Amino acid sequence: MKKLKVFLLMLAMSAALTNQTRAAGTNVLYHNDFEQSAVDTLPEGFLALDGDFKVKEAEGNKLLGLPGAPAESFYGVLFGPVTNSGVCVSARIYGTATKRRYPSFGVGLGGATGFCLRVSPGKQMLELYQGEEVRTNTPFAWKTGTWTLLRLQIRAVADQAWKIEGKAWPQGAEEPKEWTLVAEEKEAPTGGRQSVWGTPYSGTPIWFDDLEVTNERD
Repeated sequence: MKKLKVFLLMLAMSAALTNQTRAAGTNVLYHNDFEQSAVDTLPEGFLALDGDFKVKEAEGNKLLGLPGAPAESFYGVLFGPVTNSGVCVSARIYGTATKRRYPSFGVGLGGATGFCLRVSPGKQMLELYQGEEVRTNTPFAWKTGTWTLLRLQIRAVADQAWKIEGKAWPQGAEEPKEWTLVAEEKEAPTGGRQSVWGTPYSGTPIWFDDLEVTNERD
């Protein structure tokens, strides 16, 4: 019981210390820190594709949680406006490892089958998926028991040309100036809502906070 209280206290303290920054001129289209949401419910306007996502409270701070079991799928929930490009989604996500088992989590654009920026600690990779296809990846050092910030955007760069750009970094570190993963697309992106995803392979909950949708960033 004592370990659980310490864990919840650390979780709440970490959640309160967000370092997400907004670029000058950024237009916020959607933001949710869950402070106005009822505990043990899925907030209004959210659509769970799978997984028992519910708002939980830890030492006075509210978070969206995905339970530590079962770990049979990559569970996701949709939120925010329907868009296809010119937008950026960001979130803070917290997970823990147990022995050699690791969670996997990410943020998405374009609905259930769109693009997803995924942290895969078991592979030590940051991956950009389109549906079930890995478009590109790069090594990523994840530390258990920490918050990770993720950003993913789609923007038009020319007639019939789009770029999908993503980055992730640990809370407390400086946001990378450049996008870590970049993919190019010649077909118009599919329209859809934003999303967060997780698989609790480690058997412990995954926590989500500060979900935000803005116009595209530089």
